[in-house]
Amino acid sequence: MERGNLKSEIKKLVEKFINHLDKEKKEIFLVSHFDTDGITSAAIMIQALKKMDKTFSVNIIKSLNKEFIENLPENKTILFLDLASGSLNYLKDTGIENIFIIDHHEPSQEIPENVQMVNPMLCEDKQKISTSGLVYLFCKEINEENKEFAKLAILGMIGDQLEKEIDILNNGVLGDGEIRKKRGLLIYPSTRPLNRTLEYSSNPYIPGVTGNSEGVRELLREAGIPIVGGKYKSLIELTEQEMQNLVTAIILRNPQTKNRELIGDIFLIKFYNKLEDARELSAMINACSRSGESSIAIRFCMEISEAKKQAETVHVKHRQNLISGLEFVKTLDKIEGKGYVIINAKEEIKDTIIGTIASILSNSPSYEEGTMIIAMAYYEDKIKISARNSGREGRNLKEVLEKIIGEIGGEVGGHEFAAGCLINQSQEKEFIDLVKKNCEVEMVKI
Repeated sequence: MERGNLKSEIKKLVEKFINHLDKEKKEIFLVSHFDTDGITSAAIMIQALKKMDKTFSVNIIKSLNKEFIENLPENKTILFLDLASGSLNYLKDTGIENIFIIDHHEPSQEIPENVQMVNPMLCEDKQKISTSGLVYLFCKEINEENKEFAKLAILGMIGDQLEKEIDILNNGVLGDGEIRKKRGLLIYPSTRPLNRTLEYSSNPYIPGVTGNSEGVRELLREAGIPIVGGKYKSLIELTEQEMQNLVTAIILRNPQTKNRELIGDIFLIKFYNKLEDARELSAMINACSRSGESSIAIRFCMEISEAKKQAETVHVKHRQNLISGLEFVKTLDKIEGKGYVIINAKEEIKDTIIGTIASILSNSPSYEEGTMIIAMAYYEDKIKISARNSGREGRNLKEVLEKIIGEIGGEVGGHEFAAGCLINQSQEKEFIDLVKKNCEVEMVKI
């Protein structure tokens, strides 16, 4: 089927969605993913549906499987956000007439007749945009007043590491959100005292500094950044010289880090009537959801007062878990080969943070650029697998995992440089053997 540009495809889906709701008058069964992009997408849609006075229920899930799809209610309008592009064959067999999908993951099957979908991968312009960005543009098309939710779209973009694409998008999301942008060191939060920011810095991970309060003080002494009025300055309060000194001190501890990787755009968003670092807000949403507190994450996105303190508490604990996980990985015996490393944490790291651990390691100096990092963690009787490329260079990870899962069975999702899958624990050895075999074949080809 011939498709137009993203703007026209969104307009078409809005028309179909509104016509369907007017005709059927069914309750909306909203399903979204549990990461930052999925949560912000759900928060935008919830508020837009409230303005329309529509009845709906919200379901936040880790992954979409065949069993969940088989149990979808047939008497409701199904709306998937940040999910379902890899489950089209299952949706085809449900017998449900109208299923709506807003997603940015590459579809792996033909779109069935009972599915109405907007996906940038199917548009002629193929924009790199998060689902939250798509949902925002969709809801803005419904009602111009939904412009107030642009900041949530930005948080979702940052959550999916697409912040470098924000300026490229020709759709006004940045301007609609009244977001301030400042050039600086990409360590968050840029609005908090530097000693706390550096101690919990996991992206970039700074050897001898992350998780080490004495190492933080030593770094700041070297950079010539003093304590003023009983506390350290925040990142956005530093002078140009202090910023240069700090970047130099970090690079000395992280020789493989390039200056251009540390410096970039800091996005500042007005949240709860205070200017906040968008990266920290994105991380807080992610922490809540991955800690099993997706309802707190959604209420935090909606700026409900009691959710702020709850989100902060969950975030602190989540950061501590990440630091502990990174320390554990240091001591773990890894399976390493030419161009790949397998980190099998088993039950020692939670399945909900194994992807974050893999992402942090992919941005650390621990592995050569292009190294495929495969991180594994137990989840009930399954294994959650997250794959990342060090330095965002190297093999197409989604293709690698699809090839392996094609042999042993399981679910695959993600992108070229960040992908994941779920397998049974009984397939652990077989999966590892196939990773090694496939990587060796790739190296021979190269």
